[in-house]
Amino acid sequence: MSNSEQVEQLAAAIAEDVYIDIAKWHLYLNDAHLHTALAEIFYQKLADGITSADVAKVLESKMIAIGGGKREIPLSDLIPQSCQDRLLTILEEFE
Repeated sequence: MSNSEQVEQLAAAIAEDVYIDIAKWHLYLNDAHLHTALAEIFYQKLADGITSADVAKVLESKMIAIGGGKREIPLSDLIPQSCQDRLLTILEEFE
């Protein structure tokens, strides 16, 4: 299986279970077009092993434009801890 196919599989797994929570409204990362970009970042880190600190660091560094670009906030502020934990599980299972 090629790397691009593996990234696509990882992106699909992320898309199914990880969402942004805004006022108890869940926007899954595939709907926000963020799942593939995150999969590409995380796929490169899998060879070294992944920790919850790695997940947090990536999500903190991924800035998301809100309000038509008036402001940017880290993705970590938008994803509930339960989804961050699920993301770690997905990544560990994918290793």
